[in-house]
Amino acid sequence: MTDSNRRLDRRRILQLSAAGLAGLAGCGTGSQPATDSSGSGDGGSGDGGSGGSSTETATDGSSGQQMASSVTAWSWDVAAKSLDLIDEPYEEANGGDVTVEQFGRSNMKDKFKSRILSGSGAPAIATMESVDAAAWVDTGGLRDISGWIEDAGIKDGFVSGKWGPLTKDGATYALPWDLGPVGMFYRNDVANEHGLDLESVETWDQFIAEGEKLPDDTALMNLPPNDYDGVWRMMFRQLGGLPFTDSGAVNIHSEKSLRVARQMKRAHDAGVTSSVASWSSEWFNRFADGSITGLYGGAWIEGTLKAEIGDTSGKWRVMKPPAYESGGNRATNWGGSNLVIADQVSDAKARRAFDYMQFALANKEMQLKMYRENGLFPAYKPAYESDAFDQGSEFLGGQAAGRMFAEIAPNIPSYTYTTDTPEITKAINSEFKKMISGDLTPKEAVDSAANQVADRTGRELA
Repeated sequence: MTDSNRRLDRRRILQLSAAGLAGLAGCGTGSQPATDSSGSGDGGSGDGGSGGSSTETATDGSSGQQMASSVTAWSWDVAAKSLDLIDEPYEEANGGDVTVEQFGRSNMKDKFKSRILSGSGAPAIATMESVDAAAWVDTGGLRDISGWIEDAGIKDGFVSGKWGPLTKDGATYALPWDLGPVGMFYRNDVANEHGLDLESVETWDQFIAEGEKLPDDTALMNLPPNDYDGVWRMMFRQLGGLPFTDSGAVNIHSEKSLRVARQMKRAHDAGVTSSVASWSSEWFNRFADGSITGLYGGAWIEGTLKAEIGDTSGKWRVMKPPAYESGGNRATNWGGSNLVIADQVSDAKARRAFDYMQFALANKEMQLKMYRENGLFPAYKPAYESDAFDQGSEFLGGQAAGRMFAEIAPNIPSYTYTTDTPEITKAINSEFKKMISGDLTPKEAVDSAANQVADRTGRELA
């Protein structure tokens, strides 16, 4: 097994609940437990398919239904580490064994999608980013868990804006995990040096006005030429914009989208933006030396900055995203993941998988454990009651940013991703590049982008 596919935890100790032990002993039901013969797929790293070795099951005392004694979960990076954090508490509380396997992010996505398309070799549990939801649901390879969610009574506990991408035609295919409430991170030392009062800023126009106090060689924020669509999407979602109408028509030339385009062009024309590719070495270097002051990004970006430019610790602060008008919405999102169950696994494995997912995600203590250890911002609202969100961040100069993000999260508008989302990405990037360079007006840019998407997807224009 390669390093990118290493197992974080190879514990295979069977820890069953008292009910499960009774089942193994033949007590209560008067018979031996059923055998789950769903197989282990390719190389023992999956739970789906057929023709594998048998797996013992345990009885769920509350429902009387059987759960597999073990399942596998696939994830990447800090998400995999977070799942592994929950493994031991889950086994102690509920029995069963969950083996977490870590992959590279792209490798895991490609491999899981391949396995669910083939109908064999997928793990019971996998991490799915919301942006991928439409494509994964379209494969037909994910299990509808809406009935279990309803029976558990947990849906209202999650931020409402998370559910949109996870549902289709009345079915729900994932349980929300984390999200990325957006803030405007900024170098407080640079702001103070040049007399910027960002704490009093409420609107985008006020924000730009403060940025005009900076010298010519220092930008207020960056408009990355490789990710205009990312900035556009955060700002569009903040206004409650949706890329497609309920009937499926292309809607990225709407008045809300036009407002975003005009705001981005206004910031550029005011001379307060830079044009550096996001995630490049120059991007990090410019934030490190303070020649780019602000970074518009999800709560999780703090961890990235800590890892990449840790020597700037204490010099950063974060504010809510500017509104479009006084009193306007200041909540939007960038990023976020969910957990899914492969439809190919047996019912017993699926029940074990959901039991683990509910324990990890619809659980205040477990969500807080992942937040404290790895900075994953929970989508589960009861967690926001914790004083963990009131603790100051050393990187942010003692600011308790967690509380600000907890206030933002419930107000994040829903957003819909579809299998045609990549076409929107291409069109916004290409046409906004022309807009920023002055070759198109904002109105021409959004109209051209919408026409491109309509032509490439066969959809109507709204």
